[in-house]
Amino acid sequence: MQPNSPDSHEGPASDLQAYAVLLRALNSEFNRIAHSFAQANELHATDVHALAAILDASATDGEPMTPSRLRERLDLTSGAVTACLDRLERAGHISRTRESTDRRVVHLTYNAGARALAREYFSPLARSTEAARQKFTPEQLQTIADFLQALNSELSNER
Repeated sequence: MQPNSPDSHEGPASDLQAYAVLLRALNSEFNRIAHSFAQANELHATDVHALAAILDASATDGEPMTPSRLRERLDLTSGAVTACLDRLERAGHISRTRESTDRRVVHLTYNAGARALAREYFSPLARSTEAARQKFTPEQLQTIADFLQALNSELSNER
């Protein structure tokens, strides 16, 4: 019996290639949406990745984003990060603030108005995500979250 044949009990969940196709399709959709946001707001694609990293920083490790951490996260040169942050700051998306205890440390903050703009723009993505989440039990969602966390961890280890 061939894998994934109609008579097989194996499905996409046991097929690495099927996962690859699904992940590429998801990535393609995210990239399409991010590119559209970038164009609508006269940003570079890298700027959108930087905004996401700044937004997610406190959720992922409880620490505000810094230029050096952003450089590592996006795998950019110091000059490229500086240019990106300059563009984002000029456009009003972010602010750079000095740490009160160590003035050498710069924290990157996603400005409230820019967050609201992004929230509105990405609301169809949020609605789609919630609609998809509603199709699964809490236990299934935990398994999905565990898989995504493990995959992100494995990909980070490949750096």
